[in-house]
Amino acid sequence: MARRALILLEGASNMLRYVQAAQRLGLHPIALSADPAQYDYLAAEGIEAIRVDTADLDALIRECSRLHTTYNIAGITGFPNPRESVNVTVGKLCRYFDLPGPNPTSIERCCDKFVQRQILAEVGVPVPAYRLAANATDAQTSAAEIGLPVVVKPVLGSGSRGVRLCRSIDEVAEHTTYLLGEKLIWRSSPRILVEEFAQGPQYWADIMGDQIIGVGTADFGPPPNFVYLEFSIPALLTDDEHENIANVSLRCLRALGLGWGPTGIEFRWTKRGPVVIEVNPRLHGTPTPQLIHLAYGIDLITEHIKLIIGDEWDLRTRHSHTAAARFLVPDRDGILDWIDGDSQAAAMSGVVEVKLYVGPKTPVRKGDNRDLIGHVIAASPSLAQTKAILQRAVDLIDWSITPLST
Repeated sequence: MARRALILLEGASNMLRYVQAAQRLGLHPIALSADPAQYDYLAAEGIEAIRVDTADLDALIRECSRLHTTYNIAGITGFPNPRESVNVTVGKLCRYFDLPGPNPTSIERCCDKFVQRQILAEVGVPVPAYRLAANATDAQTSAAEIGLPVVVKPVLGSGSRGVRLCRSIDEVAEHTTYLLGEKLIWRSSPRILVEEFAQGPQYWADIMGDQIIGVGTADFGPPPNFVYLEFSIPALLTDDEHENIANVSLRCLRALGLGWGPTGIEFRWTKRGPVVIEVNPRLHGTPTPQLIHLAYGIDLITEHIKLIIGDEWDLRTRHSHTAAARFLVPDRDGILDWIDGDSQAAAMSGVVEVKLYVGPKTPVRKGDNRDLIGHVIAASPSLAQTKAILQRAVDLIDWSITPLST
């Protein structure tokens, strides 16, 4: 009998955890990537990796058809980081090979932030005021109509890349010009979204199918950039607040045609209640699945793979703890000279993981989620205890950055 294989399409976020979970389920993971060498853990784990243009649907169909002569392809999934369209391709591949998968049309609508805003606004889901801009003049006009400050960001993309809070018309023009000149992957003419700055605490919800697994909080570093600083779950919400977020989340799923597999939704709690900042038709990235596992005992990655291969999943809560992650954020542009204290932090009681993303002599940038230095994860029965553990662990870690010469 042919061995059952799980095809993993591109992307770094959570991919290693999918590989490990697939192996635990008795599956043979196979990674398809335009550049497999960029994922060093594939070779380290002895994972079969095949070089193929993952932006070429026909090439992927040919490669999967070739693999099908050797393996029983049980399922296909992907990791849309940094290219959100990977999930659209996954949906099309699943349909071609008659496998369980997301609706590619729904995913495509969702990945376009302007189209997503339009669909949600049409059915009355609370979203920030927004305008579409093709150039700096459009963006300035939009900002004046909405009212400063505004958030300016590319219509396509993930991880808060290119997202900036602009407090003046000049800043709007400057950032729009920067985005239009950036080497971003524009599938068509460059488009910029200018939107109201929804002010209030940030929340996120992780959903599987139409079941809300948990609601957490997110903190960012100082503006104008939106760099992740800390995540924690569960959020301290009243029953009414939780129900409000749940209702808005389900309205998003219905409006966007989602509800198969994972969805991550981000909110700001404003004077209007929960305002939807973004709906992502996928799991939130690292370390959110780990936090949910620690808080509730639910392994979302394993359960997602079960859905992908047509097995029955189990989303029952096993326990109720509090989990939090703090990111190690560079305070300047430069070269990371050294970092120390991570081993001592990892040895602390209550610390679950200390992970460094970069090593010494690596360039880092202030204000960019692509250049976070690492993260620390802690868990305990209470939020106060978890926060205290996290702070003590982070205080043990120190580093030095040599500024870049100008």
